[in-house]
Amino acid sequence: MSLHILPPTSADPDRFSLIGEDLVRDAATGLFWPRSANPLGFPFTWAEALAAVGDLNHEAFLGHTDWRMPNRRELRSLIDHGEKQPALPAGHPFREVFPGWVWTATTKAGQERYAWNVHFEGGRMFYSRKDDFRLLWPVRGASGVLPQTGQKRCFNEAGLVVDCHGTGQDGELRAGAPWPEPRLEPCGAAVTPGVADRLTGLCWMDPARLPGQVLTWHQAHCALGDGWRLPEINELESLVDAARANPALPEPLRLAATVEGLWSATASGFDRDWAYVLYVQKGAVGVGFKNNRDFHAWPVRTLGEVVR
Repeated sequence: MSLHILPPTSADPDRFSLIGEDLVRDAATGLFWPRSANPLGFPFTWAEALAAVGDLNHEAFLGHTDWRMPNRRELRSLIDHGEKQPALPAGHPFREVFPGWVWTATTKAGQERYAWNVHFEGGRMFYSRKDDFRLLWPVRGASGVLPQTGQKRCFNEAGLVVDCHGTGQDGELRAGAPWPEPRLEPCGAAVTPGVADRLTGLCWMDPARLPGQVLTWHQAHCALGDGWRLPEINELESLVDAARANPALPEPLRLAATVEGLWSATASGFDRDWAYVLYVQKGAVGVGFKNNRDFHAWPVRTLGEVVR
């Protein structure tokens, strides 16, 4: 079993379709979004945003009663990393897109007073205190191509564990394709061992063999060896287990993954002198200056490719 990870490229002109005047279907994920990226017109705290989704369902917003706050992978699926202000695919049909922070339903593991949010100016993802004010862009529908985040518990604004029932949080809904069991297994030959991710069909270099030094972005491209490549940012983010922190990775990878950040092959559309980085310990998606020797490389290949 393997799933398709959305590439960080410009949208197919037929990716988005309007249903009536105010509802948009995303053919790439199967999800439905309000055409307005700010349908309620003002920001909320995290708890207020979850409650507002309940109000939308009570009112049958746009004719539907199954709205939810998107999890981190659902909201990030809209991002086009080659675009900026907003970081949405060129020609998208959305309106009232504010180039700022938008809440997700996913709590930050290890710091449960915080929740993940996505920044639509340039496509970064970080976490904010749940009593901060952010916008709400609800979603509905089921996606067969976006994996679950891994989060299985629910937390209130104080960071305390609560009963998930009726919260609308990521830990309750667990939207997305389930992870295979086991998810990770060995791949590659003895001279080039790796870890296969059955969720995505990717083979990652054995963490024990990662280049030990921090590199510039250009050096990271040159430090891979035959058959390996630098992963795109969505491929790196697919490794994140949102139930874990320090590092935010599934159990078999945790002991070896001690680095702070990993370069991706994805250049920032906001400024081409920068490239996207996965902050492994946190699970955040940020950027780094390409010429700085700041981050490590984690080579990847697609399962079935021959490595010399």
